[in-house]
Amino acid sequence: MASPFSDPAFYRNRYPFYAALRQRCPVTQVPMGGSSGDATVVTGYDQARAALAAPDLSKDASAFFADRPSGRALHPALASTMLNSDPPDHTRLRRLVTRAFTPARVQQLRPAVLALAEELVDGWSPGDRVDLMEGLALPLPVAVISQLLGVPDADRDKVRRWSTDLLATGDHERIDAASHALADYMAGLAAAKRQDPDDALLSALVAVRDEDGDQLSELELVSLSVLLLVAGHETTTAAIGNSVLALLQHPEQLAVLHADPGRIPTAVDELLRYDSPVSIATWRWAPKDTTIGEAQVPAGSPVFVSPGAANRDPARFADPDRLDLDRPDARAHLAFGHGIHRCLGAPLAQAEIEIVLRLLPERFPGLQLAEPAEQLPWRHSRLVRGLEALPVQL
Repeated sequence: MASPFSDPAFYRNRYPFYAALRQRCPVTQVPMGGSSGDATVVTGYDQARAALAAPDLSKDASAFFADRPSGRALHPALASTMLNSDPPDHTRLRRLVTRAFTPARVQQLRPAVLALAEELVDGWSPGDRVDLMEGLALPLPVAVISQLLGVPDADRDKVRRWSTDLLATGDHERIDAASHALADYMAGLAAAKRQDPDDALLSALVAVRDEDGDQLSELELVSLSVLLLVAGHETTTAAIGNSVLALLQHPEQLAVLHADPGRIPTAVDELLRYDSPVSIATWRWAPKDTTIGEAQVPAGSPVFVSPGAANRDPARFADPDRLDLDRPDARAHLAFGHGIHRCLGAPLAQAEIEIVLRLLPERFPGLQLAEPAEQLPWRHSRLVRGLEALPVQL
């Protein structure tokens, strides 16, 4: 079969492709396109949940590519991040940053996030046509994670561009160049924090590095800071855009949230299930022959788990293609992953989405799409499902 990832229609609407794969088999071999060969793609909910937590699947990229020269020129800090590591390294690195993203810490951050969101929309007026992605969904998560890490305001735009380039599926030269730009930038910023520390997370990581090099090497310091920067805004940006679009396509449900904002937290779970920002999770591979569900996965096979597909599995969610803000089991979604690699920033992402969904109807109760939904441009990224633009009429 041809690779679905080479079909432009896949990026406009992935769900028919996922449904076809799932009907064929919820765990199946799929050509990845180009010279990448075949990979195991997981589209069933039960199988995806099992694979995301499976100790028999590895995320150690260095081990996978040890005898497979890729010909790529990724920066070493990006070639092996915390996301591409197994315990005990993954456990050690995650422990260093967990406290910055706890629900209690996020609760403390909410007023600052709201203030940033209000500042972004203060210049908007009823009757205006704006691009919600460029005007709010992109800059808000970038500002939040930049403040948390200690990235200067003046550098946010270039950091955002490099991050976008890093997730450009298939454009290896662009991806590799962005990896060096981001890693070099964060190495320089870490050096600046070493000379002039502040109360931001990057300064705290620099202190850990300098006080006890056994906990964090210099390369790991750069790798971890780049990962937090990119992961801290890319999927949240996509989730905000996807959520607003879904509600604008279902105005009766948007009206319900406007009338009863207390329902927004539970609605966010359904919105994340309905159109997951993480379409295909960061890759795994099988060091030895293993099974996922009842399917055999050969040793050496890359494994791509699709939360986007799993969240639309009719075996788990009744009538899965329908947006239902009263869905009782929406919290079971896999948009944030599962197991030891579950999204560290999930509480912060959830808070940012909730704040946007409360703020927009308050300020602009007549918000509507400015162009037909079928004409909206989607990002060409296998990992992230997100809009390039979302023109709305205020």
